Amino acid sequence: MNQKTVLPLIVLSQFAGTSIWFVGNAILPELKQSLHLPEQGSGLISSAVNIGFVAGTLFSAFAALADRFSPVRLFLASAILGALSNLAIIWFVTDIQRLFWFRFSTGFFLAGIYPIGMKIAADWYKEGLGKALGWLVGALVIGTAFPYLLRDRKFDLPWQTALYITSAMALLAGILMTWLGDGPHRKAAGKFQWNAIPAIFSSPSWRKAAFGYFGHMWELYTFWGFLPLIIALYASKHQLVLNIPLLSFLVIASGGISCVLGGYLSSRLGSNVVARTALYISGLCCLFSVLMFNVSLPFFLAYIFIWGFTVCADSPQFSSLVSQYSIAEQRGTAFTIYNAIGFTISSLSLYLMDTLYHSSSNFSGERSFMLLGLGMLLGNFPYRFKRPGR
Repeated sequence: MNQKTVLPLIVLSQFAGTSIWFVGNAILPELKQSLHLPEQGSGLISSAVNIGFVAGTLFSAFAALADRFSPVRLFLASAILGALSNLAIIWFVTDIQRLFWFRFSTGFFLAGIYPIGMKIAADWYKEGLGKALGWLVGALVIGTAFPYLLRDRKFDLPWQTALYITSAMALLAGILMTWLGDGPHRKAAGKFQWNAIPAIFSSPSWRKAAFGYFGHMWELYTFWGFLPLIIALYASKHQLVLNIPLLSFLVIASGGISCVLGGYLSSRLGSNVVARTALYISGLCCLFSVLMFNVSLPFFLAYIFIWGFTVCADSPQFSSLVSQYSIAEQRGTAFTIYNAIGFTISSLSLYLMDTLYHSSSNFSGERSFMLLGLGMLLGNFPYRFKRPGR
């Protein structure tokens, strides 16, 4: 297949396949009314997907699925099962427990979509992988934002329809990826090696890149999950009527643009500079977030768009650094541990934020979002970078 058509197909598949990731959050207000769910649910639903993703990633690594089977067929199977898990909310969910487990299973099968999509890209692109990953993560971000667009008042779609549409998109993603086929540079990535973990973490350069990613993950999914609530809180405080689903889509989708731009900037400035700059800016947005609820609407909108633009721009660049500083024979294990720890941290952050926001402490409500600033501190854990080979 022509190389010019490969990346658009992979990007489209990644966008469509990951649309099932945040649809649970987009329809949560209607689910609460329809199923009489408790108010404290945003973090629980988001963390269920992330915990499922961690479980799916580790299972895939232990079973060496991407080595034993064709990656595009694995992507197709995951897309089908993920779509069915998504639709099961309509058919079987009657309480918060069932909703948690079906969102968990959706996350489990997303482990065969997001990382496998990145592997397929690597199998097709021996050169220019950094820019390709920027496009792929950008597609993930916009796919994550898409369910919020479906909830825009202009469409006025029932929550069941949003689930049907995103499930159909996941199926389309699997078909497109199968049509693309496995890349010409496909190689076995190696099996998961527990005994390689001490060697991986012994590299100061790898630790620095990984901790940057861990700090990024403390902030990213919690910000995305609570963004509609942030906008609603501001609107309520100032007695405004805002289009919350559309604004949520635009803010999250702006991060997709920053991922692509970051990929191009990294070729000139380096991945570390791009990643650290984005981490610092989004971290400052966290620490001063309490101020954004007291400013005028134009300043509030500028604030959340800057936050949304920078919150994920570092993701593909930290991934590039982790790949750069990994031993080739242990790269598969390094990425598995890196993703598993990152999404575990994300799940913990979501749970703590949900608890803190609804608590009666001095840091509840609009003050609670300052907690996300801990990600910047974690991301700058005091290790020094070393250049490869030194």
